[in-house]
Amino acid sequence: MKDREYMLGNAAIARGIIEGGGKVISGYPGTPSSEIIGTLASMKERDFYVEWSVNEKVALEVAAGAAMAGTRSVVTMKHVGLNVAADPLMTLAYMGVEGGMVIIVADDPGCHSSQNEQDTRRYSEFSMLPCFDPATPQEAKDMVSEAFSFSEKFQLPVIFRSTTRISHGKSDITLNDIDINTKTPFFTKDVDRWVMIPKNACVRHPQLIDVQEDIKNELQNSRWNKLDLSESSTIGIIAAGIASVYAEEAMIDLDVEASYLKIGTYPLPDDLISKMLDKVDEVLIIEELEPFVEDKVRAISNDLNKAIKIYGKDPKLIPRDGELNVNICKIAISNAFNVPDKNNYYDYADKINSLSIPERPPVMCPGCSHRATYYAMRKAFGSDAIYPSDIGCYTLGVQSGTVDTTLCMGGSITVASGIFNAGEKRPICCSIGDSTFLHTGINGLLNATYNKSNITITILDNRTTAMTGHQPNPGMGQLATGEKTIEVCFEGLCKSLGAEFVETVDPFDIPSTIEAFKKARDYEGTSVIIAKQPCVILSRRMGVKNLPFHIFIDKCNGCKACIRLGCPAIEFDEENKYAKINSMCTGCGSCVQMCKFDAIVEVSK
Repeated sequence: MKDREYMLGNAAIARGIIEGGGKVISGYPGTPSSEIIGTLASMKERDFYVEWSVNEKVALEVAAGAAMAGTRSVVTMKHVGLNVAADPLMTLAYMGVEGGMVIIVADDPGCHSSQNEQDTRRYSEFSMLPCFDPATPQEAKDMVSEAFSFSEKFQLPVIFRSTTRISHGKSDITLNDIDINTKTPFFTKDVDRWVMIPKNACVRHPQLIDVQEDIKNELQNSRWNKLDLSESSTIGIIAAGIASVYAEEAMIDLDVEASYLKIGTYPLPDDLISKMLDKVDEVLIIEELEPFVEDKVRAISNDLNKAIKIYGKDPKLIPRDGELNVNICKIAISNAFNVPDKNNYYDYADKINSLSIPERPPVMCPGCSHRATYYAMRKAFGSDAIYPSDIGCYTLGVQSGTVDTTLCMGGSITVASGIFNAGEKRPICCSIGDSTFLHTGINGLLNATYNKSNITITILDNRTTAMTGHQPNPGMGQLATGEKTIEVCFEGLCKSLGAEFVETVDPFDIPSTIEAFKKARDYEGTSVIIAKQPCVILSRRMGVKNLPFHIFIDKCNGCKACIRLGCPAIEFDEENKYAKINSMCTGCGSCVQMCKFDAIVEVSK
């Protein structure tokens, strides 16, 4: 009997990578993909190389280089990271690979931790690369392992689309043996293939087109696609990826008889779709996000000499945004085919929707240094200044009035430059995290200094990549595996990029930080403030414990200066008109510096 283990979806994917013989794994942290590399890097015994790269483009190129040398490789990222990696992706499709290469992209339907909901399947179509779309964590593990062989057979990278519910769901996973791949890497020089000058690209593009039919035929009868035709029903349901799990459960709950097609690979299995359409008069397509399968089904149905009603993306059926679930699928099936819901879900849904749930706005952690930085920034620049920001946990500073824009990774500096170049006269102070600055902010700073943007750039250096799970970055002097390495000096880097005003501050020293921001505000040109203080969670993990603080209510006059800091550890008693500190206090001391009445003191040991 094979071993089984209860695993997080991303841990199962990591297991699939080593079962498939992956030897070089690179990526950039991004929820919901981060735990894949985290799992691999934490393994004490390993015969593979793993790294956190500085961004997704770099990560894909590292994995591509390994695959060019005949080594099985993997690159991981979240869906928006594929935008960053799209440049090499499109050309790599022309070049192809020697060793199997899997591009793992985790989509985030519902925007749980993302700025958009884009559908990675569109990139599969755009790049003409095959895509695997698992329905369960078990399928995810097994698919990744098989994807290496598929990639090598067609000498093309394979896109693997996970989603939040696959990556962060948990399941019993059946384990297989680990592939002991002893193939020696060897890069074979081939200018016509590896050097994509126009002459060579014009030859490789038709070759990529020609292999598409072979890829489609290979996937047509893949075990990831399943067709069950009903002998007694003229309705059909097609479901893709994780939506197939919801659809199957909904069909069981409704006790509906229908032909059913489960899809897990792209290009789509046209023959299976045609067989389904030949059998039915009506068909419902269930898929998360874009009408990717639906568009193809409509195109295939147009070639058939038969009128078929096709249901899909519609406000009353399958939404084009957000995550799906069993109940959404039940409602869609009921509405499309007039199937009664014996469990009266509609009444249940009305009761749920009528519940009044208190709002819980996202906030930064108690003791987060970013809160103190934003407080000092606003004190120096004022409420009328413009505050472009970036992607990270510091984006939660929107509650502080210091986050006016958030576009994409590294976009805060360049957006700030654009606002200045538009002729805006008010002061501009943007914020960006340490990992995000190293990801795509460096070019923005260079562009700002080169083009003489009169802006202030704040690098929020909390010594880790906090938002995605505290992964290391080049500013920490530590590799993914914990091994020591070089530590980037942010001051030296910024000065080398042309910034003449660069000052490092301790944000918990609020008066000094305010003065530094004032000097940066008054400086003519591009100024940089580096707010350096370890993430409070990271500090706790390292054993740093500060004594909490207490408010003497007889000294508190209810001015709410400490409340305006926005720390969850500080509350206000509206009835008795005094502030109090709860058990969440981490002892950062920021509130002490705002109290004019010496009411806040450190708790004695």
